[in-house]
Amino acid sequence: MTVLVTGATGNVGRNVVDLLLAEGVPVRAASRTPSGLPAGVDVRTADLTDPGSFVDVFDGVDKVFLFPNPAGVQGVVAAAKTAGVQHIVLLSSIATAEPNTDNMIAQAHLAVESAVRNSGIAWTFVRPGFFATNTFRMAPVLKKDGGIRIPYAQAEFSPIHEHDIAAVAAVALLNEGHEAAAYPLTGPESITQAKMVELIGQAVGRQLWVEDVSGDEAEVESAKSFPPGTPPEIIKTMLGFTKAQQGRSARVEDTTERLLGRPARTYAEWAVDHKAAFA
Repeated sequence: MTVLVTGATGNVGRNVVDLLLAEGVPVRAASRTPSGLPAGVDVRTADLTDPGSFVDVFDGVDKVFLFPNPAGVQGVVAAAKTAGVQHIVLLSSIATAEPNTDNMIAQAHLAVESAVRNSGIAWTFVRPGFFATNTFRMAPVLKKDGGIRIPYAQAEFSPIHEHDIAAVAAVALLNEGHEAAAYPLTGPESITQAKMVELIGQAVGRQLWVEDVSGDEAEVESAKSFPPGTPPEIIKTMLGFTKAQQGRSARVEDTTERLLGRPARTYAEWAVDHKAAFA
């Protein structure tokens, strides 16, 4: 069995690659910039927005870990079907199963899910919520200023470790019985953004300050935290999610523990794992 991992150099994809290699599974890795991947991986350059770049990439592939990109997904899954791919494990989002899906993020993931579901290939949807890696955006300011102004600092989320997302995906790729399943994934606890900063501080051995901002100031600070060129609608959507989580516990699922047979990693563990980024 050969597994193709798309988005193989990303936070989740690289973990999927490592987990599959550890099980002795032949891995083909596809990325726009496929550098730094382990020895033994069949590395291919391909772009999910350009289905033509996948014409030969799927040859001999049995299963695929698919990074979500709505721009070229129809062509990509069609190429997978033509090549005889048997199973797609899609990295989706918990936003697709929320009561309100009328936002850019949910709609993009729903479009990808629809293309995969209708492809004629067996599928599994891995639907994580708030990625712990989202908080990497705070690192430059925390290192420079020793603290940070956060829009709605008391908003609660249940951040999930990228390794847990990858581990669930690997389970679905390596085992039968996960076809036509959609797995909502969260971290094991609901914590405030202010608490996340505190836990980062504990990991790096430094007391960090937090200033809570709201209203117009929240919009300004939120925009600063995203990379240049981020669509304004995404920034607005994320700020809306954050505002709605003030004084409200975040959704916590036990899916990771059920599928992996161990507790999901906490945000405190994530902060320790990545303390070098904040030191």
